[in-house]
Amino acid sequence: MTSLENDGSNKQTTCNNAQEKANIYEDEINLMAYFLVLWKRKWFIFLASVLPALVVGLAMFLGPRDYKISYTYDVGLGEKAFKVLEDTFYSEENIEKLVEKLQTSDFNEYAKKIAEAGTEKKLKEFIFFEISPLYSEVMKPSEAKNLEELQRLQQVKGTLLGMTIMGNPQKDMYTISSIMRNDFEKVIPIYSVKDGLTNNIEALKTNMAKIEGGRFGMGLELERKKATLAKLKNLKSGDSGNVQSNITLQFNNVDASSSYLPLAHQIQAVDSQIINLEGSIRASEENYNYYKSLLTVNERLFDEVKNKTSLYYTIQEFHSFLAGMVKDYKDKELIDYLNAYIKSIENKMANTVPLIEKPKVCPIAKGTVKKSGIVFVIAFMMAIFAAFLREGLKKSQAQAS
Repeated sequence: MTSLENDGSNKQTTCNNAQEKANIYEDEINLMAYFLVLWKRKWFIFLASVLPALVVGLAMFLGPRDYKISYTYDVGLGEKAFKVLEDTFYSEENIEKLVEKLQTSDFNEYAKKIAEAGTEKKLKEFIFFEISPLYSEVMKPSEAKNLEELQRLQQVKGTLLGMTIMGNPQKDMYTISSIMRNDFEKVIPIYSVKDGLTNNIEALKTNMAKIEGGRFGMGLELERKKATLAKLKNLKSGDSGNVQSNITLQFNNVDASSSYLPLAHQIQAVDSQIINLEGSIRASEENYNYYKSLLTVNERLFDEVKNKTSLYYTIQEFHSFLAGMVKDYKDKELIDYLNAYIKSIENKMANTVPLIEKPKVCPIAKGTVKKSGIVFVIAFMMAIFAAFLREGLKKSQAQAS
């Protein structure tokens, strides 16, 4: 019985070994068949792989080369301010201004490309901004020990602002870049001026509202103090004002404790309070009138900017408007305010001047080898697939016949 079982086991093992050998032999035959197909179609695969790569390579090599020119500005911008700058520059309104200026200068093809770009990502293929050092290099939120330190890191500013302009041909790059520069240096600052005037108007209205809100309370307090003074003066004090005493009264707040004073001193204390209240009311009214005058000035400036923002209105033109506007006022306070504001505009103008006025125009690498290599790999894989497909169809037709 045992010998029969051993014989059966040996036969089973022999059959398994034979099956494994057959599978290996079949795999070898399949691999050989694949190799034969590849060898048979080697010239087809070679030509189908090399020719597309050569065509792409030659087209890129012989095609027009793009150039770039970069300007660097000594401007410190936080991450939020940098984002606002990009959003403003790539806005539809500003792009329309750029396109119009390019068309006026006969750069119609370049203007068309920018007009058709559509998205900010596409526009960055023609002009882009970058901060140096990068925020990612100076900001490491993971290293912040507490919330205050994290907030300080978020306030980090890049010290340099770079603007890179790309296009072709090389001979036109300085003219094209001058149009881009004028927009960035002269037109874009108007948007920040507009935002600043909006904030000024809001702050002035807030201050005026506070004065208006406190006006009734201060007037009511003044009337109450005057009524108190009148009653105190009508009291019969006798000689209480001349009472001699060796007792000295000390108060932390005389106004709140004046009722403990002799009558004559009470009258004097209330009288003093009335004088202070009248002075505060007068000062608040003067402040209100001053804020009102400043509000009128800022609203006039805002209307000037608002009405011309959609046009190609520059900060230099706004500066000229300010200089002429000063002549319309006679109050020294308003003249001083406008002169100070003019100085701030001049500082803004000075900050948008590049460190190097005429940088070098540099060619942009085409990446011919890399792109040709990618085309070769894709074409090679497709050629192999086509070779096997063609061989399979040929065998199917042979079997069918």
